[in-house]
Amino acid sequence: MVSSIVARLRSWDGLLLAVVLVVLLLNWLFAPNYLTVQNQVNLWQNGIEKAIVVLAMAFVIINGEIDLSVASMMGLSAAVVAVVWEAGYPLEIAILLAIIVGIGLGLFNGFWVAYVGLPSLAVTLAGLIGYRGLAFLLIEDRSIGNADTAFPQWFEDAGQQPLGGLIAPLEDIPVIASVPLAMYIYFGLLLLAVVALSMAGFGRRTYVIGSSPQVARYSGVGVRRHKMAIMTMSATMAALAGVLFTAHLGAVRGSTAFGFELDIITIVLLGGVSIFGGSGTMFGVFLATLLVLNIRNGLGLQSVPGHTQTGVIGLLLILSVLLPNIISSYQERARRRALARGSPQVPEPPSTPT
Repeated sequence: MVSSIVARLRSWDGLLLAVVLVVLLLNWLFAPNYLTVQNQVNLWQNGIEKAIVVLAMAFVIINGEIDLSVASMMGLSAAVVAVVWEAGYPLEIAILLAIIVGIGLGLFNGFWVAYVGLPSLAVTLAGLIGYRGLAFLLIEDRSIGNADTAFPQWFEDAGQQPLGGLIAPLEDIPVIASVPLAMYIYFGLLLLAVVALSMAGFGRRTYVIGSSPQVARYSGVGVRRHKMAIMTMSATMAALAGVLFTAHLGAVRGSTAFGFELDIITIVLLGGVSIFGGSGTMFGVFLATLLVLNIRNGLGLQSVPGHTQTGVIGLLLILSVLLPNIISSYQERARRRALARGSPQVPEPPSTPT
């Protein structure tokens, strides 16, 4: 048990944990309102939809693929909810149709990737453009959710109010009552993701396929079915996040969730998931989620403009790809020098726990 904890602290996860603690300390020192309960809730609420999609994206990238269409899928899902509601149908039907659209387009992406063999980069790049175009086609140049087309109060309350405001008996439990519904959904999905990735056959197949699809295929793993399932899961989670984002905002435009894929992919790669697939942990992804949310929150409290925040996140994306390669290259050169001197080989660094 102790050796496992030490190995984790010496890994990328340990480095991330140290960086998160430094960012938390800096936010506390430079932002007086940082530690208030309301700010901590806002910190999560302002990025919870991205965090939900991150969970699915981790599976996609560990599996050796990429999904660039998730933000556009969120926008399309929100547009479907808005248009169906505006047409006079019950909101429950609108939400169900949005999720069905997510499942259908996930199957569409998965078919081209898993069965036709097209690169997921190309397929989902086309989805990024196409799904966003469909959202604009449905919404046009307007906003749905204003005074004339306002969503039901219960829907907006579910996205904007803490749980205590939705369930009266919970008002007497401050910690529980102050947390919004979307956060409970996220942590429930996080628990499922940890179990699926670390303790179930689904996760083992995800790692094996990401490391080598050929080896997985020779081992009897249904590579095509698994890739199809993961691409479908990614789009479905994005559709769910789009519904939650609609409730959070209370209004929908064609540009809803525009550019969210940058933060989502950055968080996954920063969490130690290899861009080439086959490695990474949900613990690292959770730490990276904390890091990005706290960086954005801290910069926001310091009145740093949004485009500057995006630039910082872009820099993190570059570092999350470069640093592991630089560290790995340095360790490899150190082992070679040790062998050339005839000294005992430098021990292998501890692998990221899976």
